[in-house]
Amino acid sequence: MWYIAGTLPGPDPVFREAAAQGPARMCDGWLHLADGSAFPVQRGTEALAATALLACEALGFQPPRLLLAGDTGSGEGSRALYAWLTEHADTLNPEGMTFHYLFPDVDWHNRVLMALQALPTPPVLVADAGFMYVAKMSGYADAYDLFTPDIGEMAFLADEKAPHPFYTRGFLLAEEENVAALLERANAHGNCPAHLIIKGRIDHIVCGGRLTGTVKEPSVAAMECIGGTGDLVTGLVTALLAGGIPMCRASLAAARIARLLAEHCAPDPGTQVGALLQGLPHVLHNYAEEVLRQS
Repeated sequence: MWYIAGTLPGPDPVFREAAAQGPARMCDGWLHLADGSAFPVQRGTEALAATALLACEALGFQPPRLLLAGDTGSGEGSRALYAWLTEHADTLNPEGMTFHYLFPDVDWHNRVLMALQALPTPPVLVADAGFMYVAKMSGYADAYDLFTPDIGEMAFLADEKAPHPFYTRGFLLAEEENVAALLERANAHGNCPAHLIIKGRIDHIVCGGRLTGTVKEPSVAAMECIGGTGDLVTGLVTALLAGGIPMCRASLAAARIARLLAEHCAPDPGTQVGALLQGLPHVLHNYAEEVLRQS
């Protein structure tokens, strides 16, 4: 079983344990959890989870379970989820986990990571957003299997002194022509895993610590203006990994499928990510087999 762990932008700080006991679903732009609650899909963890659920359904893969808590920035919901994961890691026994928006707390991060590493078969670990930040801050970034940063976040990973992307030093320029240098520096300081999807105008795929590919077409400029498109890519790679696709193929295919979805939907800057997701089943049914064969 694959799990997605993250927070929702709601006032309820309680970890929704009931939601973890059954499958969630995406319907009419809303993420419906097993406990009966529903959330609009606009960006963030909801967009990642909705993408993974739709992709798994379209491809015939077992869908991930969602481990979610409300958090408006206080960290209370995040700490509830950290604590639950630490206590229940052995009963979950996950094949893989994708971590997303969680309040950065180094102590709790380390407890969760140690609990997962202590399992008889440690899971594949993917991190994006706030959890990727705390993984780097903890000094254990290289314990993960995949990060999905944008180019600005890649500069943060390359800065061994920065505690947060806001404090990345200015000489580490977040520009796509600097990706190779940023990757070399991040690797030298142990601040990234062996695999990366570096999202941007051009997507860079890193496998085994090396730049192995780029994805630049189709190019739809409006995607740069739409919140949640990076979460969509992370949701796609989560679905492919949950379906047993090898890491390097899954990373390249996720970047390609996201761009085919953009071409299919022809969005404008005001399009919401939930509207893009309505076209995902069509794109996967028509292109996934070919994309995976070429990846």
